[in-house]
Amino acid sequence: MNKVIDFFSVHKVKACVPIEEQRQRWFKEFLKAFFVLFAVYVSMYLIRNNFKAGQPLLKQELGFTTSELGYIGFSFSITYAIGKTLLGYFIDGKNAKRIIAVLLIMSATMVFIIGIILLSGKKPTGAILLFWGLSGFFQSPGGPSSYSTITRWTPTKKRGRYLGFWNMSHNIGGALAGMLALWGANTFFHGKVAGMFIVPAIVAMTVGFIVLFIGKDEPEELGWNSAQEIFNEPKNENDDELDNMSKFEIFKTHVLKNPWIWILCVANVFVYIVRIGVDNWAPLYVTEQLHFGMSDAVNTIFYFEMGALLGSLSWGYISDLLNGRRAIVAVFCLLLTAFAVLGYRYATSVAMVNVSLFALGSLIFGPQLLIGISLVGFAPKKSIAVVNGLSGTFGYLFGDSTAKVVLAKIADPKSAGISVGGLHLHGWNDVFIVFYGALIMGVLLLLVVAYGEEMKIRNQIKEEKLVA
Repeated sequence: MNKVIDFFSVHKVKACVPIEEQRQRWFKEFLKAFFVLFAVYVSMYLIRNNFKAGQPLLKQELGFTTSELGYIGFSFSITYAIGKTLLGYFIDGKNAKRIIAVLLIMSATMVFIIGIILLSGKKPTGAILLFWGLSGFFQSPGGPSSYSTITRWTPTKKRGRYLGFWNMSHNIGGALAGMLALWGANTFFHGKVAGMFIVPAIVAMTVGFIVLFIGKDEPEELGWNSAQEIFNEPKNENDDELDNMSKFEIFKTHVLKNPWIWILCVANVFVYIVRIGVDNWAPLYVTEQLHFGMSDAVNTIFYFEMGALLGSLSWGYISDLLNGRRAIVAVFCLLLTAFAVLGYRYATSVAMVNVSLFALGSLIFGPQLLIGISLVGFAPKKSIAVVNGLSGTFGYLFGDSTAKVVLAKIADPKSAGISVGGLHLHGWNDVFIVFYGALIMGVLLLLVVAYGEEMKIRNQIKEEKLVA
């Protein structure tokens, strides 16, 4: 047991390397850690979005209904949501980079088992619910851990762009997932849906083993100073206080009692409703509503993720240029998203759908990224994983589950739909009413955070002038 604990511990070494040498070597060493985080999260999406791509075949081959697929997706959402906070709390202070590589291997094993079960040609709903849920639990700390490691490696003024670059892993993995899954099924399993699980799982397991021992979790493991000291940034005013507090005291004082974190967590719910609602159901929506073929349906994932790739590259960097004004940039993205949703709703051709999905991906991934970066600004470094995990818990427990279960009930032609406040919602067109409501709520909440960020930025500028 001690060896296991030691394997996942951060082994800090007293600073013994000249600061100038640290600055010269920083980018090379940071890239090693960044590569691990990026490769792991790409792989996590390969064994997450494959289910979404396989939904039409699961219905055709095994007779799953839209509602049943929604419940299977919900099992992932619930365990993913719970795991984000629980495992995020556990990971803070440990070697996050190494932990998520092991968890990737465990998640891939669950997906591989699902593929083997599907080879039977039966409809094992309960077994898929169980193993898909376990896969979600093992994947849950991937994002919070990556935020934690990157934050401990990077200077504050450039953090938005580095987290934005990492955020592309969502999009690259998401874009490749459907194509890899379908290729695997067609090449090795005669087009059977089981191949859409087995092949991505083998790829993900391989990546997990390869990256396990690459890079360090933070500069101190190399005998360096902290990133703040390397880049000559002022020390946070509460750093000394935090050094004398336990992990739980930090969590209680600086997380649970921090109103900005809670507002951002709730805002994240509404962003997730739109993001997952579009992303998760696009292949099925265009198949049932617009009668696209299987290839065109799977390609919707690619166009959405390619747009998201552009968004991940852009919005973090733009918020850096605006001196860390993350929330107001997120508001701008959500306002433009409302127009992109209209384009998606009224699209009638493959080209129109793909253009709309590209625009939606590029816009909705703005607030998805920026909420996480904004959280980092309101939280101490010693609790970044759990804070980001808490936001993810809200996003998945309430936003992702709404997008998968509630929207499934609304869209399912075999369902009676749902009634909310006297309004009855049923059919794909009514799904868009939920999107519009979520966008309005997201804008209102992020405007409040934008005010808080503005006050914080102005106070920092005043302090810098006083020091100068």
